[in-house]
Amino acid sequence: MKKSTLVSAATAAVLSAIVAGGCSQSQDEADNALAGRAAAAAEAAQFKPPAGGSGELHIYTWSDYIAPDIIQNFEKELNCKVVIDTFDSNEAMYAKLKAGGTGYDIIMPSSYQIATMAKEGMIKPLDHARIPWVIKNFDPSFKDQIVDPSFKYNVPYAVTYTGFAYIKNKIPEGADVNSWSILDNEALKGRITLLDDIREVIGAGLMFLGYSVNSTNPAEIDKAVEQVLKWRKGIRKFDAESYKTEVPSGATFLGQGYSTDVTQVIVGDEEAGAPARSDIGFALPKEGFTIAFDEMVLAAGAKNPDLAYAFMNYIYDGAVAKANMEYICGPNPVKPGIDALDAEYRAQIILDAETLKRGQLLKGFDDDSAVQQLYNKAWDRIKATDEKK
Repeated sequence: MKKSTLVSAATAAVLSAIVAGGCSQSQDEADNALAGRAAAAAEAAQFKPPAGGSGELHIYTWSDYIAPDIIQNFEKELNCKVVIDTFDSNEAMYAKLKAGGTGYDIIMPSSYQIATMAKEGMIKPLDHARIPWVIKNFDPSFKDQIVDPSFKYNVPYAVTYTGFAYIKNKIPEGADVNSWSILDNEALKGRITLLDDIREVIGAGLMFLGYSVNSTNPAEIDKAVEQVLKWRKGIRKFDAESYKTEVPSGATFLGQGYSTDVTQVIVGDEEAGAPARSDIGFALPKEGFTIAFDEMVLAAGAKNPDLAYAFMNYIYDGAVAKANMEYICGPNPVKPGIDALDAEYRAQIILDAETLKRGQLLKGFDDDSAVQQLYNKAWDRIKATDEKK
């Protein structure tokens, strides 16, 4: 079934209330739903908070990716401080760590980046006895959307699908927004942005041409680059963040982006003064779209691993996962949390099986540095053209 949007105009107002505060739920009611969950998660993770406080938990993740109430509850119950730093691409995150960036306990890369990080000694294998709720509550329907279902290094956090955020009335009549070919449309020239992401952009070219998003064939990758360079004539810029504000403002008519971010825009946030936007759509190209699971990993230099395990366990509590999914507008693979969602909301954020058939899971090239170098050189060609524009 072809889907051009994850959230319909008819449900946007309802979902906005859910995200802004759980419909008519008060802050006290929200707090009550989470009461005791962090303490229970810590106990299950074999961690007893010391009398003087649990210290700090440092998390390196994507922006707007954990519900503030969930963080506040964790801090309150475990007498700790959660410090969050953000990145806008796996490549930027990896480069920072490679250059000596330290001090993190939990990092949230996409699945395809994890094997490389393990090989580089950036992360530690997980002690499954410390994350019993993860093992118990993981929803097996998401098993095929992660690279390593054994959870050796990884705790699946949230899945995103990459497509187009767009302003509905700016799409020319007859243009197919459900196709990568929309990037060639003259009427949109200069009003399109693509992600500043090597795998997503080159992957778009590969999928449009009928190739695997994980192709290792030099000829196919070269053709994908040529396709991206054709599109480049109409692209305003490569940017991993701007589409979230520039599509709503009208500066961009169509931007490559992630499902969770775009759904947040469509749903709106009344508390932040951002109304629901029924004029904004989200499309998943029919030629293929990428599936990327972001996962929690334990940093090799983690200074507070006990608290990290408690947090991973906490995210897999049903009540916590429900509240988090209502905030991030995407699925955490936590079955009791998914089961507790409003049925209409659940149907909006979780793709149906037919749509998922068009998706392709991004995988890494950790065992073949030559392939990674091939992609790096291909990306350099694209960005060199970008700099000259």
